Amino acid sequence: MDLVLNYADYNFFTPYVYPTTWPEDEPFRQIIGLLLVTNLGGFVLYLLFGTLSYYLVFDHSLKQHPQFLKNQVQREIKCSLHALPWISVPTVAIFFAEVRGYSKLYHNVEDSPYGWFGIILSMFSFLFFTDMCIYWIHRLLHHKLVYKRLHKPHHVWKVTTPFASHAFHPLDGFLQSLPYHIYPFFFPLHKVTYLGLYVAVNIWTISIHDGDYRVPHFLKNIINGSAHHADHHLYFDYNYGQYFTLWDKIAGSYKTPSSFEGKGLHDYMKKLKNGELANSKNGHVDEELVNGDSLKDN
Repeated sequence: MDLVLNYADYNFFTPYVYPTTWPEDEPFRQIIGLLLVTNLGGFVLYLLFGTLSYYLVFDHSLKQHPQFLKNQVQREIKCSLHALPWISVPTVAIFFAEVRGYSKLYHNVEDSPYGWFGIILSMFSFLFFTDMCIYWIHRLLHHKLVYKRLHKPHHVWKVTTPFASHAFHPLDGFLQSLPYHIYPFFFPLHKVTYLGLYVAVNIWTISIHDGDYRVPHFLKNIINGSAHHADHHLYFDYNYGQYFTLWDKIAGSYKTPSSFEGKGLHDYMKKLKNGELANSKNGHVDEELVNGDSLKDN
């Protein structure tokens, strides 16, 4: 994060905001700068890519689904914009430790233990490490002792839009982002690679809430995409993973997405449009889905 902070200092803070007599490496100034760039970056990533996904990818017919809430999009955005500043507070504490040199982040390729191969390897290592950690954190958040206090606000959204991606309780949002931040304290990672991965995982978080279930056939059982995460919001006890299905399969929480079996949200909407569900009382493809989820989620 020091790359972003240095860029902001050089191009904005030093010439236009802070007095030139205030050293750029002064701790208090760094904390203020990190708070500003972290919040601004979070808002831009969320609003920019969320808006693009909402208008270019999200199927707006899903807004007619019986479980799509009144004013849901506005509520998702409001929840996210309220949570992001609070999430940034502990996040900035970790970024500050990075900026002060306590992490294993490095600037030059020559500093990589294995050169360019090490940089490429670190990308895969980052994804598998964070996927594993997020799986268990996410599953813990579903435990009855913490679910209602922390994670239930995110499960208000049964039929999600891209704007639901960051609509968390602040502590929930921070806990699920924590693996991204602690990785470079355990493993060497190039600074530009880290920044790119940080942006990419935020975009991925938006994408798994966008209701677009298209994925190459050979990856359907490997990638934990939007189809898998849609069933997580609906069925509650399945598909906790972030990018991959590996840990769901190991821990017995994997469920083949209902959309892959012709029973998903889009299938329901097609039947509703064609008048095939005129006598449906619960407004859902699968009655068990509504009844089972509502019991667990109360």
